[in-house]
Amino acid sequence: MTTTEQAREIERARAVEQAREIEQARAVEQAGAVEQARETAGALTYSSGFGNEHSTEAVSGALPHGRNSPQRAPLGLYAEQLSGTAFTEPRAHNRRSWLYRIRPSAAHPPFVRIDNGAVRGAPFTEKVPDPNRLRWDPLPEPAPGTDFLAGLWTLGGNGDASSRSGMAVHLYHANSPMKDRVFSDADGELLIVPESGGLLIRTELGLLSARPGEVALIPRGVRFRVELLDGVVRGYVCENYGRPFQLPDLGPIGANGLANARDFLAPVAAYEDDGGDGRPVQVVNKYCGNLWAAEYDHSPLDVVAWHGNHAPYVYDLHRFNVMGSISYDHPDPSIFTVLTSPSDTEGLAGVDFVVFAPRWLVGEDTFRPPYFHRNVMSEYMGLIEGAYDAKTAGKGGFLPGGGSLHNMMSAHGPDRETFERAGVAELKPQKIDDGLAFMFETRWPVTTTAQAAEAGHLQTGYDNVWQGLARHWEG
Repeated sequence: MTTTEQAREIERARAVEQAREIEQARAVEQAGAVEQARETAGALTYSSGFGNEHSTEAVSGALPHGRNSPQRAPLGLYAEQLSGTAFTEPRAHNRRSWLYRIRPSAAHPPFVRIDNGAVRGAPFTEKVPDPNRLRWDPLPEPAPGTDFLAGLWTLGGNGDASSRSGMAVHLYHANSPMKDRVFSDADGELLIVPESGGLLIRTELGLLSARPGEVALIPRGVRFRVELLDGVVRGYVCENYGRPFQLPDLGPIGANGLANARDFLAPVAAYEDDGGDGRPVQVVNKYCGNLWAAEYDHSPLDVVAWHGNHAPYVYDLHRFNVMGSISYDHPDPSIFTVLTSPSDTEGLAGVDFVVFAPRWLVGEDTFRPPYFHRNVMSEYMGLIEGAYDAKTAGKGGFLPGGGSLHNMMSAHGPDRETFERAGVAELKPQKIDDGLAFMFETRWPVTTTAQAAEAGHLQTGYDNVWQGLARHWEG
Protein backbone atom coordinates (compact mmCIF):
# COMPACT_ATOMS: atom_id res chain seq x y z
CA MET A 1 0.00 0.00 0.00
CA THR A 2 1.39 3.37 -0.99
CA THR A 3 1.66 6.32 1.36
CA THR A 4 -1.21 8.04 -0.46
CA GLU A 5 -3.41 4.96 -0.16
CA GLN A 6 -2.57 4.68 3.54
CA ALA A 7 -3.53 8.31 4.06
CA ARG A 8 -6.84 7.78 2.27
CA GLU A 9 -7.55 4.68 4.36
CA ILE A 10 -6.82 6.59 7.57
CA GLU A 11 -9.12 9.41 6.41
CA ARG A 12 -11.91 6.93 5.61
CA ALA A 13 -11.53 5.33 9.04
CA ARG A 14 -11.73 8.76 10.68
CA ALA A 15 -14.86 9.61 8.70
CA VAL A 16 -16.50 6.32 9.75
CA GLU A 17 -15.59 6.95 13.39
CA GLN A 18 -16.90 10.52 13.24
CA ALA A 19 -20.16 9.33 11.70
CA ARG A 20 -20.50 6.71 14.45
CA GLU A 21 -19.88 9.32 17.15
CA ILE A 22 -22.44 11.67 15.59
CA GLU A 23 -25.00 8.87 15.46
CA GLN A 24 -24.33 7.94 19.08
CA ALA A 25 -24.69 11.58 20.15
CA ARG A 26 -27.95 11.85 18.20
CA ALA A 27 -29.27 8.68 19.85
CA VAL A 28 -28.43 9.99 23.33
CA GLU A 29 -30.04 13.37 22.56
CA GLN A 30 -33.13 11.71 21.13
CA ALA A 31 -33.50 9.37 24.12
CA GLY A 32 -33.36 12.38 26.42
CA ALA A 33 -35.93 14.23 24.31
CA VAL A 34 -38.28 11.22 24.35
CA GLU A 35 -38.00 10.89 28.12
CA GLN A 36 -38.69 14.59 28.61
CA ALA A 37 -41.67 14.42 26.24
CA ARG A 38 -43.09 11.45 28.15
CA GLU A 39 -42.81 13.31 31.46
CA THR A 40 -44.59 16.30 29.94
CA ALA A 41 -47.33 14.14 28.40
CA GLY A 42 -47.93 12.33 31.69
CA ALA A 43 -48.69 15.62 33.46
CA LEU A 44 -51.14 17.05 30.92
CA THR A 45 -54.63 18.21 31.87
CA TYR A 46 -57.50 18.91 29.49
CA SER A 47 -60.86 20.61 29.12
CA SER A 48 -63.57 18.26 27.85
CA GLY A 49 -66.31 18.58 25.27
CA PHE A 50 -66.58 18.71 21.48
CA GLY A 51 -67.16 22.19 20.05
CA ASN A 52 -67.44 23.73 23.50
CA GLU A 53 -66.71 27.37 24.29
CA HIS A 54 -63.55 26.65 26.25
CA SER A 55 -61.90 29.30 28.41
CA THR A 56 -58.40 28.84 29.83
CA GLU A 57 -55.43 30.87 31.05
CA ALA A 58 -51.91 29.76 31.92
CA VAL A 59 -51.37 32.86 34.08
CA SER A 60 -54.09 34.16 36.36
CA GLY A 61 -55.60 37.39 35.07
CA ALA A 62 -54.52 36.90 31.44
CA LEU A 63 -58.11 36.62 30.16
CA PRO A 64 -60.04 39.88 29.92
CA HIS A 65 -63.55 39.95 31.38
CA GLY A 66 -66.63 41.36 29.75
CA ARG A 67 -65.07 41.98 26.35
CA ASN A 68 -62.74 40.32 23.82
CA SER A 69 -60.54 43.22 22.77
CA PRO A 70 -60.11 45.81 25.53
CA GLN A 71 -58.16 48.99 24.89
CA ARG A 72 -55.19 47.38 26.61
CA ALA A 73 -55.26 43.61 27.04
CA PRO A 74 -54.29 42.25 30.48
CA LEU A 75 -50.64 41.71 31.41
CA GLY A 76 -49.37 43.55 28.35
CA LEU A 77 -50.63 40.80 26.00
CA TYR A 78 -51.97 41.22 22.46
CA ALA A 79 -55.59 40.27 21.70
CA GLU A 80 -56.04 38.37 18.44
CA GLN A 81 -58.97 36.50 16.93
CA LEU A 82 -58.35 33.26 15.00
CA SER A 83 -61.33 32.51 12.71
CA GLY A 84 -61.76 28.99 11.36
CA THR A 85 -65.01 29.91 9.57
CA ALA A 86 -66.43 33.04 7.97
CA PHE A 87 -67.75 35.64 10.41
CA THR A 88 -71.33 35.22 9.20
CA GLU A 89 -71.67 31.44 9.24
CA PRO A 90 -74.53 30.22 11.45
CA ARG A 91 -73.72 30.23 15.15
CA ALA A 92 -73.97 26.44 15.34
CA HIS A 93 -71.18 26.09 12.76
CA ASN A 94 -69.09 29.15 13.58
CA ARG A 95 -65.56 28.41 14.77
CA ARG A 96 -63.35 31.07 16.28
CA SER A 97 -61.10 31.61 19.28
CA TRP A 98 -59.69 34.72 20.94
CA LEU A 99 -56.01 34.42 21.76
CA TYR A 100 -54.04 36.55 24.22
CA ARG A 101 -50.39 36.29 23.28
CA ILE A 102 -46.99 37.75 23.99
CA ARG A 103 -46.50 38.92 20.40
CA PRO A 104 -49.15 39.21 17.66
CA SER A 105 -49.06 36.75 14.78
CA ALA A 106 -48.55 39.68 12.43
CA ALA A 107 -45.01 40.22 13.75
CA HIS A 108 -43.08 38.09 11.27
CA PRO A 109 -40.85 38.50 8.19
CA PRO A 110 -41.98 37.51 4.67
CA PHE A 111 -42.61 33.85 3.84
CA VAL A 112 -40.64 32.30 0.98
CA ARG A 113 -41.24 29.09 -0.93
CA ILE A 114 -39.36 26.01 0.27
CA ASP A 115 -39.14 22.51 -1.12
CA ASN A 116 -42.34 20.51 -0.64
CA GLY A 117 -40.51 17.28 0.09
CA ALA A 118 -43.06 14.47 -0.16
CA VAL A 119 -46.03 16.75 0.61
CA ARG A 120 -48.54 17.40 -2.17
CA GLY A 121 -51.75 19.41 -2.32
CA ALA A 122 -54.98 19.54 -4.29
CA PRO A 123 -55.75 19.65 -7.10
CA PHE A 124 -54.00 16.34 -7.72
CA THR A 125 -53.04 16.27 -11.39
CA GLU A 126 -49.89 14.11 -11.55
CA LYS A 127 -52.01 11.03 -12.32
CA VAL A 128 -55.52 10.37 -13.60
CA PRO A 129 -58.07 8.87 -11.18
CA ASP A 130 -57.58 5.10 -11.07
CA PRO A 131 -60.60 2.74 -10.82
CA ASN A 132 -58.41 -0.15 -9.71
CA ARG A 133 -58.24 -1.38 -6.14
CA LEU A 134 -54.92 -0.47 -4.56
CA ARG A 135 -53.14 -1.49 -1.38
CA TRP A 136 -49.87 -0.39 0.21
CA ASP A 137 -47.55 -1.85 2.82
CA PRO A 138 -46.34 0.53 5.56
CA LEU A 139 -43.95 3.34 4.65
CA PRO A 140 -40.25 2.45 4.53
CA GLU A 141 -38.02 3.37 7.46
CA PRO A 142 -37.23 7.10 7.57
CA ALA A 143 -33.72 8.48 7.22
CA PRO A 144 -32.03 9.52 10.49
CA GLY A 145 -33.15 12.92 11.73
CA THR A 146 -36.59 12.82 10.04
CA ASP A 147 -39.16 14.86 11.97
CA PHE A 148 -42.95 14.82 11.59
CA LEU A 149 -43.03 17.43 8.84
CA ALA A 150 -40.15 15.93 6.88
CA GLY A 151 -41.77 12.51 7.31
CA LEU A 152 -45.12 13.55 5.79
CA TRP A 153 -45.85 11.62 2.58
CA THR A 154 -48.91 12.36 0.45
CA LEU A 155 -50.81 9.39 -0.98
CA GLY A 156 -53.48 11.36 -2.83
CA GLY A 157 -56.71 13.25 -2.53
CA ASN A 158 -59.34 15.29 -4.33
CA GLY A 159 -60.91 18.72 -4.61
CA ASP A 160 -59.04 22.00 -4.58
CA ALA A 161 -57.30 23.46 -1.55
CA SER A 162 -57.70 27.03 -2.82
CA SER A 163 -61.49 26.62 -3.02
CA ARG A 164 -61.63 24.81 0.35
CA SER A 165 -63.19 21.62 -0.99
CA GLY A 166 -62.07 18.01 -0.83
CA MET A 167 -59.44 16.20 1.19
CA ALA A 168 -56.02 14.58 1.11
CA VAL A 169 -54.56 11.41 2.58
CA HIS A 170 -51.06 11.62 4.03
CA LEU A 171 -48.91 9.22 6.00
CA TYR A 172 -46.01 10.03 8.32
CA HIS A 173 -42.96 8.15 9.56
CA ALA A 174 -40.52 10.02 11.82
CA ASN A 175 -37.67 9.37 14.24
CA SER A 176 -36.79 12.87 15.42
CA PRO A 177 -38.70 15.68 17.17
CA MET A 178 -39.40 18.96 15.42
CA LYS A 179 -36.71 21.25 16.80
CA ASP A 180 -36.87 25.03 16.35
CA ARG A 181 -39.55 24.38 13.73
CA VAL A 182 -43.31 24.99 13.77
CA PHE A 183 -45.95 24.00 11.20
CA SER A 184 -49.40 25.27 10.28
CA ASP A 185 -51.83 24.36 7.53
CA ALA A 186 -53.85 27.16 5.92
CA ASP A 187 -55.41 24.66 3.50
CA GLY A 188 -57.32 22.56 6.00
CA GLU A 189 -57.57 20.87 9.35
CA LEU A 190 -55.39 17.85 10.08
CA LEU A 191 -56.78 14.68 11.65
CA ILE A 192 -53.73 12.77 12.90
CA VAL A 193 -54.13 9.02 13.47
CA PRO A 194 -51.07 7.48 15.21
CA GLU A 195 -50.45 3.81 14.40
CA SER A 196 -47.07 3.19 16.02
CA GLY A 197 -45.49 5.39 18.67
CA GLY A 198 -46.98 8.34 20.52
CA LEU A 199 -46.88 12.07 19.82
CA LEU A 200 -46.61 15.12 22.06
CA ILE A 201 -48.17 17.97 20.08
CA ARG A 202 -47.39 21.52 21.24
CA THR A 203 -49.93 23.92 19.74
CA GLU A 204 -50.60 27.63 20.11
CA LEU A 205 -53.51 26.75 22.39
CA GLY A 206 -51.76 24.15 24.54
CA LEU A 207 -50.42 20.60 24.55
CA LEU A 208 -51.94 17.29 23.41
CA SER A 209 -50.69 13.74 23.81
CA ALA A 210 -51.83 11.23 21.17
CA ARG A 211 -50.93 7.55 21.22
CA PRO A 212 -51.99 4.70 18.93
CA GLY A 213 -55.73 4.21 19.41
CA GLU A 214 -56.23 7.96 19.85
CA VAL A 215 -56.64 10.70 17.24
CA ALA A 216 -55.67 14.36 17.38
CA LEU A 217 -57.23 17.15 15.36
CA ILE A 218 -55.35 20.37 14.57
CA PRO A 219 -57.73 23.05 13.23
CA ARG A 220 -56.99 25.03 10.10
CA GLY A 221 -54.28 27.63 10.68
CA VAL A 222 -53.26 26.55 14.20
CA ARG A 223 -49.49 26.35 14.58
CA PHE A 224 -47.95 23.32 16.22
CA ARG A 225 -44.78 21.33 16.79
CA VAL A 226 -44.58 17.54 17.15
CA GLU A 227 -42.29 15.80 19.63
CA LEU A 228 -41.99 12.03 20.02
CA LEU A 229 -43.04 9.79 22.90
CA ASP A 230 -41.18 6.89 21.28
CA GLY A 231 -38.03 6.58 19.21
CA VAL A 232 -39.88 6.02 15.94
CA VAL A 233 -43.46 7.00 15.15
CA ARG A 234 -45.78 6.21 12.26
CA GLY A 235 -49.35 6.95 11.30
CA TYR A 236 -51.91 8.55 9.03
CA VAL A 237 -53.24 12.08 8.43
CA CYS A 238 -56.51 13.19 6.86
CA GLU A 239 -56.29 16.76 5.60
CA ASN A 240 -59.82 18.15 5.39
CA TYR A 241 -60.08 21.14 3.05
CA GLY A 242 -63.84 21.51 3.52
CA ARG A 243 -66.13 22.38 6.40
CA PRO A 244 -64.69 21.57 9.82
CA PHE A 245 -65.34 18.11 11.18
CA GLN A 246 -68.40 17.82 13.39
CA LEU A 247 -70.16 15.02 15.21
CA PRO A 248 -72.69 13.28 12.96
CA ASP A 249 -76.39 13.67 13.61
CA LEU A 250 -77.79 10.59 15.34
CA GLY A 251 -81.28 10.49 13.79
CA PRO A 252 -83.31 7.52 15.08
CA ILE A 253 -80.39 6.42 17.28
CA GLY A 254 -81.54 9.18 19.62
CA ALA A 255 -79.60 11.46 21.95
CA ASN A 256 -76.68 9.17 22.80
CA GLY A 257 -74.23 6.88 21.04
CA LEU A 258 -71.27 6.78 18.65
CA ALA A 259 -68.66 9.37 19.73
CA ASN A 260 -69.72 11.17 22.90
CA ALA A 261 -68.98 14.89 22.97
CA ARG A 262 -67.59 14.79 26.50
CA ASP A 263 -64.83 12.36 25.48
CA PHE A 264 -63.12 14.94 23.24
CA LEU A 265 -60.35 16.68 25.16
CA ALA A 266 -59.11 20.19 24.37
CA PRO A 267 -55.82 21.57 25.71
CA VAL A 268 -55.48 24.10 28.48
CA ALA A 269 -53.40 27.18 27.82
CA ALA A 270 -49.62 26.74 27.82
CA TYR A 271 -47.10 29.08 26.28
CA GLU A 272 -43.48 29.40 25.26
CA ASP A 273 -41.61 32.60 26.11
CA ASP A 274 -38.04 32.83 24.89
CA GLY A 275 -37.58 36.19 26.60
CA GLY A 276 -36.60 37.82 23.32
CA ASP A 277 -33.34 35.89 22.98
CA GLY A 278 -33.72 36.02 19.21
CA ARG A 279 -33.14 32.29 18.62
CA PRO A 280 -34.41 31.58 15.10
CA VAL A 281 -37.54 29.46 14.70
CA GLN A 282 -38.57 28.24 11.26
CA VAL A 283 -42.33 28.58 10.79
CA VAL A 284 -43.60 26.50 7.88
CA ASN A 285 -47.01 27.25 6.38
CA LYS A 286 -48.83 24.99 3.93
CA TYR A 287 -50.67 27.35 1.61
CA CYS A 288 -52.59 26.32 -1.54
CA GLY A 289 -50.72 23.04 -1.68
CA ASN A 290 -47.17 24.35 -1.27
CA LEU A 291 -44.85 24.90 1.67
CA TRP A 292 -43.70 28.38 2.62
CA ALA A 293 -41.37 29.30 5.48
CA ALA A 294 -40.31 32.33 7.47
CA GLU A 295 -37.61 32.63 10.13
CA TYR A 296 -39.03 34.12 13.32
CA ASP A 297 -36.92 35.55 16.13
CA HIS A 298 -39.33 34.10 18.70
CA SER A 299 -41.60 31.11 19.21
CA PRO A 300 -45.11 31.66 17.84
CA LEU A 301 -46.47 29.26 20.49
CA ASP A 302 -46.79 32.17 22.90
CA VAL A 303 -50.53 32.23 23.70
CA VAL A 304 -50.93 32.79 27.45
CA ALA A 305 -54.73 32.56 27.49
CA TRP A 306 -57.57 31.85 25.09
CA HIS A 307 -61.29 31.28 24.83
CA GLY A 308 -63.46 29.95 22.00
CA ASN A 309 -64.27 26.82 20.05
CA HIS A 310 -61.64 26.79 17.28
CA ALA A 311 -59.34 24.50 19.20
CA PRO A 312 -57.32 21.29 18.89
CA TYR A 313 -58.49 18.13 20.60
CA VAL A 314 -57.64 14.50 21.21
CA TYR A 315 -60.09 11.56 21.26
CA ASP A 316 -59.67 7.94 22.37
CA LEU A 317 -61.19 5.66 19.71
CA HIS A 318 -61.72 2.93 22.30
CA ARG A 319 -64.41 5.16 23.83
CA PHE A 320 -66.50 4.98 20.64
CA ASN A 321 -69.96 3.67 21.53
CA VAL A 322 -70.49 1.12 18.75
CA MET A 323 -74.01 0.61 17.43
CA GLY A 324 -74.87 -2.51 15.45
CA SER A 325 -77.45 -5.10 14.51
CA ILE A 326 -78.80 -7.38 17.24
CA SER A 327 -81.04 -9.35 14.89
CA TYR A 328 -79.69 -9.93 11.37
CA ASP A 329 -77.54 -8.41 8.60
CA HIS A 330 -74.37 -6.34 8.78
CA PRO A 331 -75.12 -2.61 9.19
CA ASP A 332 -73.82 -0.09 6.67
CA PRO A 333 -70.39 1.25 7.72
CA SER A 334 -71.89 4.74 8.17
CA ILE A 335 -73.03 3.51 11.60
CA PHE A 336 -69.37 3.68 12.65
CA THR A 337 -68.87 7.39 11.79
CA VAL A 338 -66.85 9.30 14.39
CA LEU A 339 -66.64 12.67 12.61
CA THR A 340 -68.09 14.09 9.43
CA SER A 341 -67.37 17.10 7.22
CA PRO A 342 -70.68 17.98 5.55
CA SER A 343 -70.85 19.15 1.96
CA ASP A 344 -73.43 21.30 0.20
CA THR A 345 -75.61 18.21 -0.30
CA GLU A 346 -77.36 16.92 2.80
CA GLY A 347 -76.17 13.45 3.78
CA LEU A 348 -73.26 13.50 1.33
CA ALA A 349 -70.05 14.15 3.22
CA GLY A 350 -66.94 15.78 1.88
CA VAL A 351 -65.14 13.32 4.15
CA ASP A 352 -66.21 10.98 6.95
CA PHE A 353 -63.89 9.50 9.55
CA VAL A 354 -65.09 5.99 10.39
CA VAL A 355 -63.68 3.57 12.97
CA PHE A 356 -64.14 -0.19 13.22
CA ALA A 357 -63.69 -0.51 16.96
CA PRO A 358 -64.01 -3.60 19.20
CA ARG A 359 -67.61 -4.86 19.17
CA TRP A 360 -69.90 -7.88 19.48
CA LEU A 361 -71.35 -9.68 16.43
CA VAL A 362 -74.58 -11.54 17.14
CA GLY A 363 -76.55 -11.48 13.87
CA GLU A 364 -78.53 -14.65 13.15
CA ASP A 365 -78.37 -16.26 9.69
CA THR A 366 -75.98 -13.45 8.75
CA PHE A 367 -72.73 -13.19 6.84
CA ARG A 368 -70.94 -11.24 9.54
CA PRO A 369 -67.91 -9.67 7.85
CA PRO A 370 -68.59 -6.58 5.74
CA TYR A 371 -70.52 -7.51 2.63
CA PHE A 372 -69.44 -7.32 -1.02
CA HIS A 373 -69.97 -3.78 -2.13
CA ARG A 374 -69.79 -1.09 -4.81
CA ASN A 375 -70.08 2.41 -3.41
CA VAL A 376 -70.59 5.90 -4.82
CA MET A 377 -68.20 7.06 -2.07
CA SER A 378 -64.44 6.46 -2.20
CA GLU A 379 -62.77 4.68 0.70
CA TYR A 380 -59.23 4.84 2.03
CA MET A 381 -58.81 2.32 4.85
CA GLY A 382 -55.97 2.06 7.34
CA LEU A 383 -55.19 -0.34 10.17
CA ILE A 384 -54.01 0.82 13.60
CA GLU A 385 -53.70 -2.51 15.38
CA GLY A 386 -54.49 -6.21 15.00
CA ALA A 387 -56.44 -7.37 11.96
CA TYR A 388 -59.54 -6.24 10.07
CA ASP A 389 -62.32 -8.80 10.01
CA ALA A 390 -62.77 -8.65 6.22
CA LYS A 391 -59.10 -8.95 5.27
CA THR A 392 -56.36 -11.47 5.79
CA ALA A 393 -53.39 -10.11 7.73
CA GLY A 394 -49.75 -11.17 7.46
CA LYS A 395 -47.17 -10.73 4.74
CA GLY A 396 -48.72 -9.40 1.57
CA GLY A 397 -51.98 -8.71 3.38
CA PHE A 398 -53.60 -5.76 5.12
CA LEU A 399 -51.00 -4.61 7.65
CA PRO A 400 -50.96 -2.03 10.46
CA GLY A 401 -49.45 1.10 8.97
CA GLY A 402 -50.54 0.06 5.48
CA GLY A 403 -53.68 1.07 3.65
CA SER A 404 -56.07 0.29 0.83
CA LEU A 405 -57.90 2.54 -1.62
CA HIS A 406 -61.22 1.57 -3.17
CA ASN A 407 -62.38 4.43 -5.37
CA MET A 408 -66.02 5.02 -6.24
CA MET A 409 -67.84 2.02 -7.73
CA SER A 410 -64.81 -0.27 -7.48
CA ALA A 411 -66.06 -3.68 -6.35
CA HIS A 412 -64.62 -4.84 -3.03
CA GLY A 413 -65.43 -6.91 0.00
CA PRO A 414 -64.07 -9.83 2.00
CA ASP A 415 -61.17 -11.70 0.44
CA ARG A 416 -61.55 -15.33 -0.56
CA GLU A 417 -60.08 -16.73 2.65
CA THR A 418 -62.36 -14.60 4.82
CA PHE A 419 -65.44 -15.45 2.73
CA GLU A 420 -64.83 -19.18 2.94
CA ARG A 421 -64.26 -19.03 6.70
CA ALA A 422 -67.29 -16.85 7.43
CA GLY A 423 -69.62 -18.94 5.28
CA VAL A 424 -69.29 -21.97 7.56
CA ALA A 425 -68.63 -20.28 10.91
CA GLU A 426 -70.76 -21.18 13.92
CA LEU A 427 -73.02 -18.18 14.52
CA LYS A 428 -72.57 -17.85 18.25
CA PRO A 429 -71.97 -14.39 19.79
CA GLN A 430 -68.51 -13.27 18.71
CA LYS A 431 -66.39 -10.49 20.20
CA ILE A 432 -64.09 -8.63 17.82
CA ASP A 433 -61.46 -7.18 20.11
CA ASP A 434 -58.16 -7.80 18.33
CA GLY A 435 -58.30 -5.06 15.73
CA LEU A 436 -58.77 -1.33 15.25
CA ALA A 437 -59.26 -0.16 11.68
CA PHE A 438 -60.53 3.12 10.26
CA MET A 439 -61.67 4.67 7.01
CA PHE A 440 -61.46 8.09 5.39
CA GLU A 441 -64.55 8.09 3.16
CA THR A 442 -65.15 10.86 0.64
CA ARG A 443 -67.73 11.77 -1.99
CA TRP A 444 -65.08 12.30 -4.68
CA PRO A 445 -62.52 9.90 -6.21
CA VAL A 446 -59.09 9.93 -4.57
CA THR A 447 -56.41 10.57 -7.19
CA THR A 448 -53.05 9.18 -6.14
CA THR A 449 -49.82 11.12 -6.33
CA ALA A 450 -47.09 9.89 -8.64
CA GLN A 451 -45.02 8.82 -5.63
CA ALA A 452 -47.91 6.67 -4.35
CA ALA A 453 -48.68 5.15 -7.76
CA GLU A 454 -45.01 4.24 -8.24
CA ALA A 455 -44.08 3.41 -4.64
CA GLY A 456 -42.00 0.35 -3.90
CA HIS A 457 -44.37 -0.54 -1.06
CA LEU A 458 -47.43 -0.55 -3.36
CA GLN A 459 -48.57 -4.16 -3.36
CA THR A 460 -48.73 -5.95 -6.70
CA GLY A 461 -51.44 -8.48 -7.33
CA TYR A 462 -53.91 -7.04 -4.83
CA ASP A 463 -56.73 -8.19 -7.13
CA ASN A 464 -55.66 -11.77 -6.49
CA VAL A 465 -57.24 -11.79 -3.01
CA TRP A 466 -60.62 -12.18 -4.74
CA GLN A 467 -59.49 -14.81 -7.22
CA GLY A 468 -60.68 -18.36 -6.64
CA LEU A 469 -64.11 -17.38 -5.35
CA ALA A 470 -65.89 -20.48 -6.60
CA ARG A 471 -69.19 -20.73 -8.47
CA HIS A 472 -71.82 -22.10 -6.07
CA TRP A 473 -74.95 -21.45 -8.11
CA GLU A 474 -77.46 -24.26 -7.87
CA GLY A 475 -79.87 -23.10 -10.58
